Amino acid sequence: MTDRLERLMAQAERLLARIESVLPQPLSAPDWTASVAWRYRKRSTGHGTLEPVKHVAGIRLHELREIGAQKEKIQRNTLQFVQGQPANNVLLTGARGTGKSSLIKACLNEYSGQGLRLIEVDKADLVDLPDLVDVVAERPERFIVFCDDLSFEEGEPGYKALKSILDGSVAAATPNVLIYATSNRRHLLPEYMKENLSYTHTEDGEVHPGEVVEEKISLSERFGLWVSFYPFSQDEYLTIVGQWLSAFGIDAVRIDAARPEALVWALERGSRSGRVAYQFARDFAGRQ
Repeated sequence: MTDRLERLMAQAERLLARIESVLPQPLSAPDWTASVAWRYRKRSTGHGTLEPVKHVAGIRLHELREIGAQKEKIQRNTLQFVQGQPANNVLLTGARGTGKSSLIKACLNEYSGQGLRLIEVDKADLVDLPDLVDVVAERPERFIVFCDDLSFEEGEPGYKALKSILDGSVAAATPNVLIYATSNRRHLLPEYMKENLSYTHTEDGEVHPGEVVEEKISLSERFGLWVSFYPFSQDEYLTIVGQWLSAFGIDAVRIDAARPEALVWALERGSRSGRVAYQFARDFAGRQ
């Protein structure tokens, strides 16, 4: 009888161990000395982990050209944050390939020596933002939670989680955490023509958005700083091409000779973005 009871107890312990292994576990702190940048990953078991980024992009602020006004705003806000001064959550919006995410990475490289750290989170995992905030709350470093190419469809759970952590939740972000997000959409949610019908007009001619439109605007408004990026002109595009070719060791004579080819490259891609300029520079430098 005793042997049978012991076998049952052993089986029960093994069963409990298997159940615990698949249940969601509290987010544990990683080795913070392993990197200056981290990715939050959700496993199929539901466990969230912070994985160190072993090869952080080496982009520097001085390498980013033709976005001087945007650079000044982001750099100033980030420096205030690093120095422990009041700073804002940031939404960077506008044309693709114009340097939105590169600017955030450059700020990390600029201020990582002063304690700045970055955690990249996919929009699908934004529901776990409160757990991330809890893990870093007592750390001396300053953390940017970075969400790239952010936009939501109707009913996505990450929308409400982000809205709460930005403003209005009891479990608000701690002073050592800011949200930096990039998006091609100013209001982060899809907008439809029928929503224009919800606008109301007052007797004196004022126009007021309806509830649906107000809800879509409300998330963007919770970011304290909006920074807009615009498509580059031809001259701006060529300046960026020259910057990247110079970074790849191409001399001034060959940079000047590469201008017509750079324009053809942009025409074929249908874009004069900074990303296209960088891709052309890599191709041209590689062929030299």
